[in-house]
Amino acid sequence: MKLYYSPGACSLSPHIVLHEAGLAFDAVLASTKTHKLQDGTDFYTINELGYVPVLELDNGERLREGPAIVQYIADQVPDKKLAPANGTLARYRLQEWLSFIGTELHKGHSPLFAPGTPEDYKPVLRQRLLSRFEWVNAQLADKDYLLGDFSVADAYLYTVSRWGQFVGVDTSGLPHLMAFKQRMEARPGVQAALRAEGLLK
Repeated sequence: MKLYYSPGACSLSPHIVLHEAGLAFDAVLASTKTHKLQDGTDFYTINELGYVPVLELDNGERLREGPAIVQYIADQVPDKKLAPANGTLARYRLQEWLSFIGTELHKGHSPLFAPGTPEDYKPVLRQRLLSRFEWVNAQLADKDYLLGDFSVADAYLYTVSRWGQFVGVDTSGLPHLMAFKQRMEARPGVQAALRAEGLLK
């Protein structure tokens, strides 16, 4: 398999999950600025939408979208219990979290990274994001991970929770979220992905 990624972007989530799964894969750097691979290949020939992550399977097929990719990876190694079994309510709880993170947190950051967003609108966006993180903080008050035990949803939450420092969303006052991030950063799979992306020395 090949994972096309950009350091610190949403592709960090499947990068973490691949390490947690213990699967063999090649990580291929795809610049989100130039849309070129290191060998000069136009990334739009890999994903016509131009963004990461993309997981290329051994048969040449490609999967886009982080929530789909992380569930695919988890299902390759069911014994690792990175996702609840298909067809169970717990699996739908996982999808509930992946949907929330994708729509309320991930996409909530997008206008703050976009150069054309009016400055006077950014405080509204920041406050909305902070309110969502406050809700997540409350959900983590009595558990270590979103579903109780570690799952692929935690990799996604951890990834997007790192972005606030770049866009002025301060979550340092949310103790349960901060403790969650520390737990994540203690995991060897997370450390391996961060190190591979040059985010951890």
